[in-house]
Parts: sequence; structure tokens; C-alpha cells
Amino acid sequence: MPASDLDRKTIDQAKAALDGGGSGGIVARVKRVLPFLGPAVIASIAYVDPGNFATNIQAGAQFGYILLWVIFASNLMAMLIQALSAKLGIATGRNLAEHCGAAFPKPVVYFLWIMMELAAMATDLAEFLGAAVAFNLLFGTPLWLAGILTALSTFAILALQRYGFRPLEAAIAVFVGVISLCYVAELMMAKPDWAELLPHAVTPRFAGKESVVLAAGILGATVMPHAIFLHSALTQERIPHSAGQRKRLFRFEIIDVVAAMSVAGLINAAMLIVAAGTFHAHGMNGVGSLEEAHKTLEPLLGPAASTVFAVSLLASGLSSSTVGTQAGQIIIQGFIKKDIPIWIRRLVTVVPSLIVIALGMDPTRTLVMSQVVLSFCLPLAVVPLIIFTNDEKLMGDLVNRPATKVAIALAAAVIVALNFFLLYNTFTAGG
Repeated sequence: MPASDLDRKTIDQAKAALDGGGSGGIVARVKRVLPFLGPAVIASIAYVDPGNFATNIQAGAQFGYILLWVIFASNLMAMLIQALSAKLGIATGRNLAEHCGAAFPKPVVYFLWIMMELAAMATDLAEFLGAAVAFNLLFGTPLWLAGILTALSTFAILALQRYGFRPLEAAIAVFVGVISLCYVAELMMAKPDWAELLPHAVTPRFAGKESVVLAAGILGATVMPHAIFLHSALTQERIPHSAGQRKRLFRFEIIDVVAAMSVAGLINAAMLIVAAGTFHAHGMNGVGSLEEAHKTLEPLLGPAASTVFAVSLLASGLSSSTVGTQAGQIIIQGFIKKDIPIWIRRLVTVVPSLIVIALGMDPTRTLVMSQVVLSFCLPLAVVPLIIFTNDEKLMGDLVNRPATKVAIALAAAVIVALNFFLLYNTFTAGG
């Protein structure tokens, strides 16, 4: 993103912070950080999209708090991966898709591009369907009409880009705030058993093959391929800086990542906790769809709970669908150097969602399976990211340190192992 998209005051504040001017108190320190906040907020909306709603609700309803640890483990991996993505953009001035397009042989480039396009379609499917279902739940709008409303709303949000990316960042931050407030309210109404759930946050375990499927879905919905490509683009040339200021700039971006991803992780945990504390606690293990969750929350927690749920789902669907389209643009431009108008990109990615609606397929099951597809695509984004950020000639003083190399290698191994385990279980089921 070009630096010219930032207003002059923000650029001046960022330059002053990078120059290390002033110490001051807490207020002064917060003001120095503000110009750097935004890229991770944009990326974080991908971690609280409707796919997260679907997988977390099913996980909580079927298995209680058992899979809570998956959310926290996934969120830690997401923080590390998003930090490396941001670092790549800062260190090189190019995003991950551009590096792939330049470094790999053409057959590999086209393979990666096709797989990332599939990931983008799976992402958009989840986000679009989630927003359409939310319109239906809130206003009784038929799904086909809700789909059209979702497309129009996304166009309106994307139009903010003509004023630079600060207005879009602010809009996405508002959506994240709405989702957060909704789930604070849901937790207060659900009154979960905190003493029971806390051990599950740190104790890894599964409960059969379906729990592995949902764990892969949670992973795919949390550490999302398109967000990895997007974040590296959001930090490239965003704020003017010298080579000597890159490390300081990266430290500010780490604050952005930790803050935004912590909020996203807590929202995901709240989704599962509410489902476990209401549906699972009342023996309603079969509540697996967004519509069922909305309908069942009312008799269990009162009318307000179902409305708050639908509002949070709508905020999630509209904002994440906008960000997904933005990521799709970056992917195609980086891999094959094609610049497609964003409204055409939006129309193309809408088609699979409208087909699902027209065929009457179960939206929630489709959402969960779309997240599994994303989980399979994850290594194709994570491995190139590791290759580039480990390259000292490319990264200079921001090359991954030994401890970082070990941590990201372990994260990649977990992602690949879980996917192979899921693949094995999928093909041996019923055998």
C-alpha cells in the first residue's frame, strides 16, 4: 500500500516515533503507537469470520470445552505467522504473492496461484453465506435476497478505499468492536462454568474423528491463507522509513499484531464457550447450524441473546467478506500480475455462494467444510513465508532468528500433521 494513502499528520507522527523522539508517560506512548495500528486489525477480521462461528459452535455444542485448547494454540500460531508476514512486507517492500511469483518456477507459481484462488473462494463462501444467514435471521429476508444485500453492502464498504486505507481500517475496527461487545454480552448471559473450562484451554485432547475434523476446521478458520498474503501487502511501503528504522518499525507492528490477534482469539474462545455453556450443558449436542444456534439461544438465554448473536454474525460476515475480496486482489496481482477491477472480483467470488443458496445446501455444514479446505491450503502459504523470512540476503537484519525458525517450523509441522491426520481419517472412515 502506498504511503500517500496516509494523511500527512499520521506520517509525521510515525516518523517521529521511528526517530525515537520523546519518552513521556503512557498517553504519549500510546499516541506513538497509533500511526502503526491498522494492518493487523484488517487481517484479524479473517480470524472472526462466519467460518469461525460455524466451527466454534459445532465444537462447543458437540464436545463442550474439550477443543478450547485448539483455539488458543491456533491463535498463538496465527500471531507468529502474521508477525512474519508483516515483517516480510516491511523488510522487502514486496508482499508474499509477489515474492512467490518472482522466486518460483512458472509451474509452481501457477499451482500456488490456483490453490490460493481456491482458498479465497472457500473463504468468500464462508463469509458471504454467514452474512446472508444473518440478514435472514435478523429480518426474515429470503436467503437469495440476503445474498444480494450482502453483495451490495460489501461494495459499499469497499468504496471506502477511494479515500485511502485509514477509513477502511476504521470501519473494520468498528466491526471488530461490535463483534467483541456482542460476545461479552453473550458470555454474561451464558454464565459458563469457568472452573470447568480453564483446564481445557491448556490440555490438548481429542474425542474421536469428528473432533479432529472440527479441530482442522478451527485451525483453517483461525490461521487463514489469504490473511497471510494480505498482511504482507498491508505493511509494504505503508509508512516511509529508512533501512536503519526497519527493526523499530517491526516492533511497532508486533504491538499491532499482538493486540489485534488477542482480541480475535478471545472472541473465538467466547464463541466456543457460549456454545458449550448453553447447548452442550443442556444436552443439545446436535445444535450444529447457525440457524439452530440462533433459535435455541432464545429459550435458553432470552430473546436478546439470539438478536445479539445475529448482529455479531452480520458484522462478521460483511467485514470479512470485504477483506477477503481485498486479499483476492493481492493474490492475483502478485502471482500473475493481473489487475482485475475489484467489483468484477467481487462478482466472481459471489457466484459459488449463490449456487450453494440456490441448491438449498446446508449453509453451516458448507461453512465448516470450507474451513477444512482452508486448513489444507495453509501449508502452501506458510512454507513459502518460512522460506523467504529465513533468507538473510532477502530480509537483512530482519531475518528470522534461530528461536523464531524453530517456532515457525514447529507451527508448520503441527499444521501439516493435523491435515494428514484429517486426510487419513477422512479416507478410512467407515472402512
